[in-house]
Amino acid sequence: MEDYDKLMIGDQSVDGRLLIADKDRLCYQVKLENKGAFSMRTISKQLLGEFIDYYRKNPDKKAEDARVELKELSNIDKFEYGYSATLTAMAKMVLDPKNELIRKGISTDSFSTESSLLKAAGLQQIYYGAPGTGKSKAIKDLTFSEDVIRTTFHPDSDYASFVGTYKPITEEVVLRDCNGKKVIDEETGKVVKEDRIAYKFIPQAFLEAYVEAWKKLGSKKSEKSDKSYNRIHPALLDTPDIFTKNKASKKQYLIIEEINRGNCAQIFGDLFQLLDRNEYGFSDYPIVADKDMQKYLEKEFEGWEITNKDKINQLYGEANMVSLIMRGERLVLPSNLYIWATMNTSDQSLFPIDSAFKRRWDWKYVPIREGRDKETNAPLNWYINTGDKQYKWWSFISKVNNLIGSLTNSEDKKLGYFFCKAKDGEIDADLFVSKVIFYLWNDVFKDYGFDDKDFQDEEGKILSFDRFYEDKNGTTYVDIAIVEQFLENLGVDEFISDEREEYINANEDEENEDSSNPNISSPSLKREKYSINNSGAYGKCAVPYEAIKLYSSSHPTLPASTIIKIWSSLNIKHIPHLIESEQDFERRGLNTKDAKFRDKAKKLTINDETVYISNQFNPGRIKEFIQKVNAQDWGINIEEIDQ
Repeated sequence: MEDYDKLMIGDQSVDGRLLIADKDRLCYQVKLENKGAFSMRTISKQLLGEFIDYYRKNPDKKAEDARVELKELSNIDKFEYGYSATLTAMAKMVLDPKNELIRKGISTDSFSTESSLLKAAGLQQIYYGAPGTGKSKAIKDLTFSEDVIRTTFHPDSDYASFVGTYKPITEEVVLRDCNGKKVIDEETGKVVKEDRIAYKFIPQAFLEAYVEAWKKLGSKKSEKSDKSYNRIHPALLDTPDIFTKNKASKKQYLIIEEINRGNCAQIFGDLFQLLDRNEYGFSDYPIVADKDMQKYLEKEFEGWEITNKDKINQLYGEANMVSLIMRGERLVLPSNLYIWATMNTSDQSLFPIDSAFKRRWDWKYVPIREGRDKETNAPLNWYINTGDKQYKWWSFISKVNNLIGSLTNSEDKKLGYFFCKAKDGEIDADLFVSKVIFYLWNDVFKDYGFDDKDFQDEEGKILSFDRFYEDKNGTTYVDIAIVEQFLENLGVDEFISDEREEYINANEDEENEDSSNPNISSPSLKREKYSINNSGAYGKCAVPYEAIKLYSSSHPTLPASTIIKIWSSLNIKHIPHLIESEQDFERRGLNTKDAKFRDKAKKLTINDETVYISNQFNPGRIKEFIQKVNAQDWGINIEEIDQ
């Protein structure tokens, strides 16, 4: 047994501030009390084990010391060491149980103790924070493999769409004649059927979760061998071992996304009263269901027997409370129904949640932090790709949130790491402008103006939203220069991956490369060579230049503007400026701080006009370029040379 596994559900610190509320394969849930307020923390078992080993050797040091000294020695999320008091208390409980641990265990009155622990584990929680912090993902991870029913609130949500109501539905029924006899098709001999409109009570998310939760507390009399429902909730069992083994399969989750985008008072209606839970996890105040709901619930619960119904009846001082629940005459939230929700703080003005409603929920703040891989816990290292350069996404998030905080004096509008969904770690310029810049310009900064220097170009002109786009030969593109201007104004760090470092080095070597010499000067880097129409041996960054040069010499009457339009139509991803006029190139040069700007394109003269051709090609981009050129009827064929 590992040291951390010595802690059991119900264990408390001697000062009473810490209670082990839950225990699973990977983590503990710990209930903490501070000045009368309660909160829950999830502590990784791997991290706890690491800290216990450290604390055993260094009893006078704190978790902050561990974070510094253990850095780079393991892949554990060092942010968790921020829970220094909790980790230290848990380590003391393990290493010095005689003086630091109160082991109440699971008392003989397991119904009371276990239900109290379920209550502590957060029956009603709202995960809130800035957009993109991963609130939904956090709930998804915590409820993995559990039974979940999910819904989303919006301005048109109401009681009927949340609970249930009568709706017209189409049913297939047997067609009968005026005497009530079935109509038989003379040719097929089959009974004729038709579709008719009927009204039926249709349950919605709340009732579906409510029914499933109660069924998990018992079994159907006629189907006791059916293991799928022959389940006994741990809160109603007398055997502690079964509590830990079966707990996960008894929970029913109702997840409400964007809870504040709907009018909660209208949507919950009289169900609001059920949110008051007693220490055993059941609703304190049962309510009377309406007649339509009664009929539906009575039919759903027909033949069901609730385990330990006598103990539940005792909670309400009524001998037949469970019977009333099974007949649908009373509504009571059971102790295994977890109602969790998400809320974007930036949307809190849609439908303000009143204090009475807030008081019935536990609130879990999801902070803005760098995204990490679920399996390895390593940083995700997402980046913004403008085509010319790459920038660290986390650096951008940090810098722009500082700007948002200084201008708006608010946390509500800040961005979380998952505000954008990267593809293979990349957020391209189109996505960045259409989602991030659009949000910042239209939802965050529009009420505060754009007087700050971060919103200005080198000439002091405002970076208005329309400037992030440019029209080129009748096609609208993201203006890379303006995107880079804004990112560099913020001081966002450039992202250079190992592959990118290799690519940059290759570019520098290839600029002075003799196109007729296929020899590779560097033994440490394989550089592919390409022929054009079975001639030459060009590096990947020289291929576009040589191909366009060959095309222009084969079409001597075409002006530069026409050749620019023809080759730009290839639309190579992340190369928006494959070929451009001298005027466009110089204009971009005036709006950039990139010291290597002029090294990223090569000059070519076409009919006495100067054009610039990009040399920013990595293996993926040159592959796309070759495929698209070879697919054209331009008399150009590019092939890789075997070396």
